[in-house]
Amino acid sequence: MIGERRDFHLAKARDFNWSMEAENLWNSNSGNWHSRSRDMWENGSRKEIIPFFAKHVGQAGLILDIGCGDGYGSLKLAQLGYKVKGIDFSEEMIAIAKREAILNGLEFERGDVMKLPFENDQADALLVINCLEWVQEPKQALLELVRVLKPGGAACIAVLGPTAGPRSNSYPRLNGEPAICNTMMPWEFARLAEENKWKLLDQQSVYKDGVKREMAGSLSLELKQALSFLTLFMFKNEKEMK
Repeated sequence: MIGERRDFHLAKARDFNWSMEAENLWNSNSGNWHSRSRDMWENGSRKEIIPFFAKHVGQAGLILDIGCGDGYGSLKLAQLGYKVKGIDFSEEMIAIAKREAILNGLEFERGDVMKLPFENDQADALLVINCLEWVQEPKQALLELVRVLKPGGAACIAVLGPTAGPRSNSYPRLNGEPAICNTMMPWEFARLAEENKWKLLDQQSVYKDGVKREMAGSLSLELKQALSFLTLFMFKNEKEMK
């Protein structure tokens, strides 16, 4: 009986298309996300992202917002004068973003972080917020980000922490079922990035309601990440100029 269940799970895993299932999830969730997006960026878990980005990135050339969702973060960057192009693998999200794109120069395109539709060294800076959790192979996605970012370019990346609700999407793995949210933690991503040509410049933890910043102020970086809803990182691309 145990062997039969194991064979069933193995067969199911072989037939499972992670990328397609993740895209389907975010297509179906696009309306709900859009209804909450503005508040998240203005008042909630994402309100610190744009100030953190602007602290490190001046008025550069092209900013790629990868995993842009409904485009509200792209819009906020454009309002500060940045030239932005938003990328997301969800057709529904991109459709919403295009409908909401009222600023000149703000563009959106469907694309997958696992194989970005850009030439090498095309972006001056990257904004990648809670995108890498939804890929099966984070290192492959990271190498794509390294590829499209110019040498010396800045990458602002947010990775969900252990207290984030969306992490529940990885639960099925405990029952041997396919899951579409990987279990990569912020400290693991920081190590992966530094092993692949990126230098860590800064990081900042964002906490759930009920955890005040002063409560975590004296903790180590690792413990701050362990309490986090997400961790914001700023990296410099240290790959060599070709």
